[in-house]
Amino acid sequence: MTLQTVILAAGMGSRLGRSLPKPLTELSDGRSIMQQQHDNIRAAFGTVARITTVVGYRAETIVEAFPDVDYVYNDRYDQTNTSKSLLRALTKTGRAGVLWMNGDVVFDPRILGRAIGLIEREQSFVTVNTAKVSDEEVKYTVTPDGFVSQLSKTVDGGIGEAVGINFIAARDKRAFMRQLSRVDDQDYFERGLELAIAEDGLRLRPMDISDLYAVEVDFAEDLERANLFV
Repeated sequence: MTLQTVILAAGMGSRLGRSLPKPLTELSDGRSIMQQQHDNIRAAFGTVARITTVVGYRAETIVEAFPDVDYVYNDRYDQTNTSKSLLRALTKTGRAGVLWMNGDVVFDPRILGRAIGLIEREQSFVTVNTAKVSDEEVKYTVTPDGFVSQLSKTVDGGIGEAVGINFIAARDKRAFMRQLSRVDDQDYFERGLELAIAEDGLRLRPMDISDLYAVEVDFAEDLERANLFV
């Protein structure tokens, strides 16, 4: 069975101060961030993974660098956030569950290996790091039985941070898409997950990867930290 994977790469990434889209930023091993993501996907899932990339800002540079994957164009990339980019991609991936990631995350390939069991069981999950809880990051809390109850940057008492690698199971996809269509243009996709939890009973499992590395590259210091791992 084909595994649908989505990379969100439509944004301008202006905080990093580069002219190219952030996923094309070169790492110390010579690969781009997106190439590292492709390599990790192929290492975990092989050829059964179908990669769809959401592009916007300077889309042609990404398409030229990776011509052999599918693309969805967000023509409102400068007016919308990840919620709307993800919604466009989910619409193009049929009824199957979808693994998706932010296009600026440099991560340990073992993360996807750890996710295989949850994907095979069709268990929706969000990847989390419990080693730190920063105010500016997306945080989460859990219910007594261990599922995510709150997920946003404004969570009080968060027990960890969301990493930016997630999976929505086929049975949960329609409700999630409906919530993504409702949220504001500037909302992150986590708002859609939070609404699906509250209103549709979505059972979202946190997958802890605190012992592995995952760095969301927003600033130059993040890139320096990511380069320590690759």
